[in-house]
Amino acid sequence: MSGLQGGGTVGVTDLIRAALPDLSESLARVARTVLQDPLAAAELSADQLATRSGASQASVTRFCKAIGLNSYQGLLLRIAQESGRYSGPWSITELSNDISPDDPLEKVLETVVTADLRSLEQARELLDLAAVERAAQAIAKARRVDLYGVGGSGAVANELEMRLFGIGVAARGWMEVHGAVTSASLLTTKDVAVGVSDSGATAETYEALQLAHDRGATTIAITRRTTSPLAVLADIQLTVSGFDTRFRAGSFASRHVQLLVADVLYVRVAQLGFDRASAAIALTSHLAASHSVSRKRSTRTPG
Repeated sequence: MSGLQGGGTVGVTDLIRAALPDLSESLARVARTVLQDPLAAAELSADQLATRSGASQASVTRFCKAIGLNSYQGLLLRIAQESGRYSGPWSITELSNDISPDDPLEKVLETVVTADLRSLEQARELLDLAAVERAAQAIAKARRVDLYGVGGSGAVANELEMRLFGIGVAARGWMEVHGAVTSASLLTTKDVAVGVSDSGATAETYEALQLAHDRGATTIAITRRTTSPLAVLADIQLTVSGFDTRFRAGSFASRHVQLLVADVLYVRVAQLGFDRASAAIALTSHLAASHSVSRKRSTRTPG
């Protein structure tokens, strides 16, 4: 993951979960062993962790470097730091587990909020701001902007479309594949295409972005996986991730982070085209109020 670091306030288990989709199988086995019980893993030597994971000691070393740590001792230190970090009514291990049918609503709320806050905190530290800047510059200068996405990712693409359109950017969201590929085929080198896909492997989104790429448009991917087909295809990758809980996995888990990226991108585009954005907002700010319905007093006679 771009920008992955070992410092900052992001917990080590958060770093591991973020990196997990892009790890090789041997490194992923180490990652899953640590995530299964971080405190138990912290009691093991590197050689013992390798044995328990079914991997080599070299794989343990590579795993540490893959999540941005310099050494195995660094991993042990980060686990120790994280173990005392959470002060809520449940342990951080409990909040990492699936929501069970018997969990009280209070714990459901705590788990969902904790997962979202951890996702947003991780995005703040790990998001590649240089990539965001390149994406914003391209959108601000574009003749037109296409946005592709289906399902939950389509909702994010639609949200970004509305925001960009509201500041004067010629943006159009395409949630249906035939419209998406038709529009993509008409793009030029003056245009930008944005594909949103949590997995980075959604065929409809990939097909549209591929056509836009072939037409010479600048392509941007908002996705969870840096090694996914969509990310590899795109000129600019904005990678995001979320923390899964039961009933909120995949694109549902990363939705808030995708929207955060969309919001930061939108605000930066507005900054770059300040006069255009200000004029567009001034021309349209009264519209919502003019379409609001005022409550009318009932004329019925009490009976």
